[in-house]
Amino acid sequence: MKLADRLAHSTPPGAGGNAATAPSRNGGSTKTSTVKRANGERPDGSDVRRKVHELVLAELAPELSGDDDIVGEQLAGEVRAAVDRVLQREDVEVSPLERKRFVEKLLSDILGYGPLDGLLRDGDVTEIMCNGYDDIWVERGGRIVRSNVVFSDPAHYRQVIERIVAQVGRRVDEGSPMVDARLPDGSRVNAIVPPLAVHGPALTIRKFPEEAFTAQDLIGLGTLSADLSLFLEACVRGELNVLVSGGTGTGKTTLLNVLSGFIPDGDRIITIEDAAELRLQQPHVVTLEARPANAEGRGAVAIRDLVRNALRMRPDRIVVGEVRGAEALDMLQAMNTGHEGSITTIHANGPRDALSRLETLVLMAGFDLPVRAIREQIVAAIDVIVQLDRAPDGRRAVVSVQEVQGLEDATIVLQELFRFRAATGKGGREVGGIEPTGLRPKVLERLHDAGVELPASVLRPAASGKAGRP
Repeated sequence: MKLADRLAHSTPPGAGGNAATAPSRNGGSTKTSTVKRANGERPDGSDVRRKVHELVLAELAPELSGDDDIVGEQLAGEVRAAVDRVLQREDVEVSPLERKRFVEKLLSDILGYGPLDGLLRDGDVTEIMCNGYDDIWVERGGRIVRSNVVFSDPAHYRQVIERIVAQVGRRVDEGSPMVDARLPDGSRVNAIVPPLAVHGPALTIRKFPEEAFTAQDLIGLGTLSADLSLFLEACVRGELNVLVSGGTGTGKTTLLNVLSGFIPDGDRIITIEDAAELRLQQPHVVTLEARPANAEGRGAVAIRDLVRNALRMRPDRIVVGEVRGAEALDMLQAMNTGHEGSITTIHANGPRDALSRLETLVLMAGFDLPVRAIREQIVAAIDVIVQLDRAPDGRRAVVSVQEVQGLEDATIVLQELFRFRAATGKGGREVGGIEPTGLRPKVLERLHDAGVELPASVLRPAASGKAGRP
């Protein structure tokens, strides 16, 4: 996308009529517009910024219309220089501090995402939810609170949405009212506009930390215990197939990324996702990403297509970001045909629910399979289910780890190896944690055969009255 086209999306929000013009740097003769109102009154800050915005775009237009694209710091420098020239030429008096803020806000409007830039830089914000131009909510520390930032008007809000999706070659309009995109920093974006969004466009941004979480990070956050971390590492290194289950926003992708980090460097890993979010550090990783249909309804590549293709790429491990459709059948078959040690996630409220949902997804593949045959596939494929949940205080934690032991009659037998035990500390604060149940897993023999030894203390229950060990 050409820079001139990108800046075309930066038309000042709420600006009516024709954009003002200003003398260009190459000496072109154009009409100069003043920032001052005709009656001599000073406009408010937003009016000043809007008018200067117009003048800056007009000043830069001759340079941005050529074949050479200006990017990065060079572009930011050009914009700052144009702002300085316009402010010097026009009747605008601002202090050095106000000038700096004015330039930063204008740069954000032209090159960034307007009022969202500050939220995107805020390391405490994990999710941004825009229900309207003046109705923005954020998630901090696992709690959702209303933000005090707003867009200038609905037009500004819509322009930022269009700029985000245009960066990844997508569009959002009545013909394509839903879109998933990704910001340059890896943040996941979902936008939905009318007629599907009845009361106006809705924008949701899921942020990810600059550096991927490690197992130690999750132990510090209370998501894992040290014992559970050792057990899960053994499962991954011992090539057990792991299913991570949980509701929306419980940290499935974060845990999946941590588990993937336990895969040995020598293994060839194929990751498959709707929107690439995993950040594996191993040297031999191939990342595949699904693709939606184009404006003509063609060219879609589904997760299922990528799973099938991955089987032809000689993978040692297959990591699927989430199974949510017919690809569940292909994933189970891959796990059953020499691709042990694969990992995936699923939306479900409990381990038993995860298995039921997996059955339903397999039936979506279009084959009239008996329920028993599906369950036999599941039992043969899945070794361990890790269940995540979100506590009332916002903390995301593993609440259960269950082993798939086999099939009795038509029922899948599960054995719980780790269980979350709630406890209340001072001031009513929840201080519970995940701890072993003391049951011996059947998979210990497989881990031993794979050369992975697990200390017996990892599976030993904590002393009575103590919720988990650090």
